[in-house]
Amino acid sequence: MPEMTMLTEGPVRTRREGAILEVTLDRPKANAIDLATSRIMGLAFRAFRDDETLRVAILRTAGGRFFCPGWDLKAAAAGDAVDGDYGVGGFGGLQELPNLNKPVIAAVNGICCGGGLELALSCDLILASSNATFALPEIRSGTVADAASIKLPKRIPYHVAMDLLLTGRWFDAEEALRWGLLREITTEEDLIPKAWELARLLESGPPLVYAAIKEIVREAEDMRFQDALNRITKRQFPTVDRLYSSEDQLEGARAFAEKRDPVWKGR
Repeated sequence: MPEMTMLTEGPVRTRREGAILEVTLDRPKANAIDLATSRIMGLAFRAFRDDETLRVAILRTAGGRFFCPGWDLKAAAAGDAVDGDYGVGGFGGLQELPNLNKPVIAAVNGICCGGGLELALSCDLILASSNATFALPEIRSGTVADAASIKLPKRIPYHVAMDLLLTGRWFDAEEALRWGLLREITTEEDLIPKAWELARLLESGPPLVYAAIKEIVREAEDMRFQDALNRITKRQFPTVDRLYSSEDQLEGARAFAEKRDPVWKGR
């Protein structure tokens, strides 16, 4: 499969190193997302999903003050419809992208609120710098944080999620870590290096297992435990069936028996 096209300018930039793709949102002053930017992000993450040579993605933003405040209200005031075409992946390219069975890391610095927080919640792992602050302020403008209303009560205690949704209050990185939203808090200088360190760790892991984990977690969310387990044991999830028929499955067993590190090929 040919390598994906790298974006070196515009509101979304991409670069790759090995099997890692870094996606940078860069829309001064605040990294707010309009329809055009959302569509570009969707194309970038779809290309990441479909490129078998890529295993991990990092989502970051430019600048130190804002991660992302979500929807670009100035663009909306100029006629960019809130219910318009966000692109193949939904808002920010991630929220509704189907079958994304690869890990995505969010590196959050500065203000992360509204749709920006929902974008971070669409990632699998979130790292944040100590200056990161979070909120879901939609309540104050008479609208609903739709994706967060679905996701947040499933990620953190119900009453905490409802507090954040109903009051729109701000909370810092320490509180986000306490409720389990973050993997780690770093200094501002260490945020991107730490994200790359984590990405390299995942890059060295078994991609077929990652895919199976992501599909199982996603599909089993609304299933009864036994029904989900039966689908796994009967190999009714495509990623599980592929894993159990793969060279990597045998490689894992051989490496364990031979007391060596496995060499994952993704097949």
